[in-house]
Amino acid sequence: MVTDEEQLRNEATKRIQTKREFWQHLAAYVIVNAGLIAIWAIGGGGYFWPGWFVAGWGIALALHAWSVFIEKPIREDDIRREMERLRREQHTGS
Repeated sequence: MVTDEEQLRNEATKRIQTKREFWQHLAAYVIVNAGLIAIWAIGGGGYFWPGWFVAGWGIALALHAWSVFIEKPIREDDIRREMERLRREQHTGS
């Protein structure tokens, strides 16, 4: 049986790993897009084609940030509340 302390530790470990993965994603975004912009600049500029990569990947990065820093994890209370709602729907639908 998992104790509350073990469960809390597991959740904390998972959150730390999730945050580290985000920071790695951000670093890759910055490095790769800086490289693409450098290639564009060395090639004489012109149409800013790296903007497509910056924008597209930026949207994905923003969604990743949302899931890591803003979105709340599912808690036991959330599950219990949803189960109660589903039970009420079953009773009224019968």
